[in-house]
Amino acid sequence: MLRQDYNRIDPKRRNVIDHRKKHFATPQYKDAQYPHRLNFYTQPPTAEITIEQFEQWAIDRLRVLAELEACSFRNRSQQETAAHMEPIFEKYMRIDANSSGSTKLHEQRQKDHYSHFILRLAFASTADLRQRFTRAETMLFRLRCDSDSASERNEFVSSLDLEWLEKVPDEEKTKYALELASIAGNKKGSVEEDSWFKVDWDRVPDLVQQRRVFLKAGKAYVSARDQVSMVVSEFSSRLEKQLELTARALPRLDEDDRLTPILNHLSKNFITPDSTYLSNSSAPDGAQITAANIDNLSQHFPACMSHLHRSLRRDAHLKHYGRLQYTLFLKGIGLNLEECLTFWRGAFNTITDDKFNKEYRYNVRHVYGDVGGDMNRRGGGYSPYSCQKILTEHPPGPGEAHGCPYRHFTMENLTLLLQGMGVSDKGVLQGVKEDNDRTKYHMACNRVFEHLHKNEIKKAKDEGIMTSNQLETIVHPNEYFKRSYVLKNLGRDKDVKMEE
Repeated sequence: MLRQDYNRIDPKRRNVIDHRKKHFATPQYKDAQYPHRLNFYTQPPTAEITIEQFEQWAIDRLRVLAELEACSFRNRSQQETAAHMEPIFEKYMRIDANSSGSTKLHEQRQKDHYSHFILRLAFASTADLRQRFTRAETMLFRLRCDSDSASERNEFVSSLDLEWLEKVPDEEKTKYALELASIAGNKKGSVEEDSWFKVDWDRVPDLVQQRRVFLKAGKAYVSARDQVSMVVSEFSSRLEKQLELTARALPRLDEDDRLTPILNHLSKNFITPDSTYLSNSSAPDGAQITAANIDNLSQHFPACMSHLHRSLRRDAHLKHYGRLQYTLFLKGIGLNLEECLTFWRGAFNTITDDKFNKEYRYNVRHVYGDVGGDMNRRGGGYSPYSCQKILTEHPPGPGEAHGCPYRHFTMENLTLLLQGMGVSDKGVLQGVKEDNDRTKYHMACNRVFEHLHKNEIKKAKDEGIMTSNQLETIVHPNEYFKRSYVLKNLGRDKDVKMEE
């Protein structure tokens, strides 16, 4: 790029500057300085790194973000998440405080800085990826805020120069002392000694939801103790805007054939550790996974697959995404290719063999990796869809049966489906409604699972048959099936067990 900081030349003098040399001169880059452990990532890095560092740093950060997303899916508390993430941070993205005296501060913070911007490039292409990246990065930033010392955190916040963060004057604290005391849970006198800030209420939606702020004239009065929430909200808001700008600049990256394949690979592999299910996943011990046995096995299906199965039996047909979602699920529970072809041919009983072979047979074989390009065959085809993928990709349209019933059904239709699965308890149905209202769809699904298997879960816990890890929140339809089958068959066959 042409530099803009050259002084203007006196028009009376001859201009002898070689603009070609200026334009193609070697750029002068320098290392960024990192005075704080926390970072809002407002400036992109400019110093050179190797292509190996580029890829490895991004992969390490991706592992951290994926694990954070898995904690969110399991509904872990902030304290549980912090404890779970500690060894992962240590392994992939350790970042020490200034007070630690570490000699690797610059190295750690440089990796943090670069890896954030690399993943920002990888995940700016679609609205869904931007949303997920923002959510995961915000979780990471909050954990770091909580673990930072108050003095270092305050120094960082002061460096941000947040214009919207207005300190409440003493006379205003006195005026609203009773209201502020009720929020803070302390005496009126101590309120006047505490620091309070006044911000637009929509900057701290989490505090408003928890009723930890005093609202007046569109402003939220926030205690200094809740300063972290305000800073985290600002981080999330800025990142959303910056990702939008990054998305507009992405077409210019297409010319660099070194980076584009890496970025595409990173974005396609942004999955939680539990969200992928191996293509060659084995069936639970003792389970007979055949085309003829699918109807009997459907009692162990989650709501999404139960609805697909019922729709298929009713209509003798499913549209494309329904077929894809269901075929991958059947593949994941252990149905082999030949049995899967037999199943679909029998299910599509209103069409001829010729029509089935022309329009549907190839697609099933492609899903299993039996046909297609070398990469598809070597990889064994597609992996079964996780809850996350079902929730976020290809929402169902009219006449389509795929998707997640907890997200895509009306409450009336969802209730009918759950009743058909054996859920009639009003308390459970009300809990499902509340989970859906809070967009906790995976929690609603787990609530139903626990209700349908409450006796078996109790037995498994009492007798020590299954560990707590094996009974964690389900985040994959195939895991739902496997756990359901194992629980329902406890004691029937000594070979039936849950794998670690």
